[in-house]
Amino acid sequence: MSKETSVAVPQADKVWVTADEWFADGQRLWYDAKRARVLTDERVTAGPGVLKVFERAPTEPVEANAVWLTMLPGFPDGSYGWAQVDRLLPAGLGPRLYVEPVGQGDSDNPRRYPHSTVGRAELVQALWRHHGVRRTVVVTFDYSSLALLELLRRQLDPERVTPRITAVFMVNGGLFADAHSHPWQGTPLLRSPLGAFGARAVGRSSASFIRGWQQAQMYSRNYHPSRRELLELWSALVRRDGARFLHEGAGFVKEHRRNARRWDFAAIARELNGTIPLYVGGSDEDPYEHRQIAATRERVPEAGVLTFPGGHLTTSEHPDLLAAAVRDIASRHGVTALPEVAHTEEIA
Repeated sequence: MSKETSVAVPQADKVWVTADEWFADGQRLWYDAKRARVLTDERVTAGPGVLKVFERAPTEPVEANAVWLTMLPGFPDGSYGWAQVDRLLPAGLGPRLYVEPVGQGDSDNPRRYPHSTVGRAELVQALWRHHGVRRTVVVTFDYSSLALLELLRRQLDPERVTPRITAVFMVNGGLFADAHSHPWQGTPLLRSPLGAFGARAVGRSSASFIRGWQQAQMYSRNYHPSRRELLELWSALVRRDGARFLHEGAGFVKEHRRNARRWDFAAIARELNGTIPLYVGGSDEDPYEHRQIAATRERVPEAGVLTFPGGHLTTSEHPDLLAAAVRDIASRHGVTALPEVAHTEEIA
């Protein structure tokens, strides 16, 4: 893969994974958020911070030295945002771990929970320990790039014992605090008191969600999501009172600015000094993070840059292109990839 790649191939596949199908193939684990550890059923005791988080992971034993593929989700769609990409990945590409942060998807969403990037990074580490992950390629979409930057910081700390990240691929995420470009209809509005009111309306009405989502500039001008697609997204978002996360979790841009030095991609890349292959994906049509691509080219020239057509939600507009990129990066950096099986399903 060259340092600069433009990805543009027609998408013909029309199959759509529903939210119920996505969550049915995962499990909910007990998680002690205060101690950042996954609990077995026998060790669960009621207490502050003990809740359940959703994941999709192998159900069969995994070879100890296997290189995992860790997939971290976007805001606010959570792990379901990967559903259409996952279906297009080869069945043998893995083992794969999909993480669902607290507040999203089928994870619990307790009231007054202190949502944070550090908390999300600690959940990822807890799941890695739980599954015995030693090495992993990490792919992020949207705001989980910040959790990955925190994890890379921790890997640079010789006093921390963490799994070895063998490569990273960050798509449409924030890499530099001075390069965010979120339109006011997005996270700035959601974080406001009006956004709190809107989140409550979304929780009660799919129509409110559809209106707001269409105004949020998540897609390119030429992409018009079907009502079915939007209803499935709403279904994933409002599970377990998850609509509140639209407001409560929308502060990550300000959080990035408060931690600009620690979570600066260029500074981390310099300290890594070529020890971890770095890949960044984005779109010039993305109103949220398109400036991150230019900043990466200027500040981290060693990173491989892939540009995709479409708007912010590449996971919806071009899951085939994104799946191909994930497959290529993961397989070249140690994730097992068996021969791909053709998909023959058709949308109902």
